[in-house]
Amino acid sequence: MRRRLYFLLPNLELAHQVVDDLLLARIEQHHIHVLARQDLATGDLPQATLLQRSDMIHGLELGLALGGATGVLVGGVALLIQPDQFQLGWGTVLLACGLGGAFIGAWAASMIGTSAPNSSLKDFRPAIEKGQILLMVDVPRSQVEPVRNRVTRLHPEATSRGVEPTIPAFP
Repeated sequence: MRRRLYFLLPNLELAHQVVDDLLLARIEQHHIHVLARQDLATGDLPQATLLQRSDMIHGLELGLALGGATGVLVGGVALLIQPDQFQLGWGTVLLACGLGGAFIGAWAASMIGTSAPNSSLKDFRPAIEKGQILLMVDVPRSQVEPVRNRVTRLHPEATSRGVEPTIPAFP
């Protein structure tokens, strides 16, 4: 199980130095993610993915739940209004409507979520908008303290901003 460490860095030069140090510490590049203001050219720094910088996962979860509930509700209303029109049993109709609603809701909400900033990173938004760089590093649980200590010891201007208990499966 991996944990995600968050660091705020004041500039791109320091971001390059910290990423280089993490790579030298044998942390693979695909476990390092940089999120900066859009007008900052981050160059060859490992960029945060769409799933990390947008609210796509949150939208998918919300759309799945609300779409499924809406589908079951619509199926129930259809069964109450026209019960003779359905050859299948009540359970089958409700299940089919619920699954259809969940699929459509998840798809629509995840598409909307791609255009919204990641809600789990809302505490970092003011710093990012001021020009700071958010560095996210995914490390095994046993390396949390060594990596945090290494970064803050070698780069005192880097601010450790906490650890996410478990990183999401997708991003």
